[in-house]
Amino acid sequence: MNKVSNAVHLRFDITASTLPEAIRTRLLQLGDQRISKDGVVIIKAQKFRSLEKNRADALRRLEELINRVAAPPKARRATRPTRAAVTRRLEGKARRASVKAGRGKVGD
Repeated sequence: MNKVSNAVHLRFDITASTLPEAIRTRLLQLGDQRISKDGVVIIKAQKFRSLEKNRADALRRLEELINRVAAPPKARRATRPTRAAVTRRLEGKARRASVKAGRGKVGD
């Protein structure tokens, strides 16, 4: 079977790019294995037999990666548990404590 290797390695230097500063920092902080210590994104595309399709696939995946960090993360708002939730938790703890207390040795 004759197969031709048409894999594509796409390299994108984050630090030298013209992306906005916020997106650049979020990309560099992303814990993705495709991003090297030097800040270079390396994407290998080998899904298709065609070199052009692999190039397009690599570019699409890079675009998805950038779009994923483009939206700033939502800030977490601190909330408190409701009174009913606290009551349910405490009742469950009391029920569990009584079950465990009933496991002891039977005295005279």
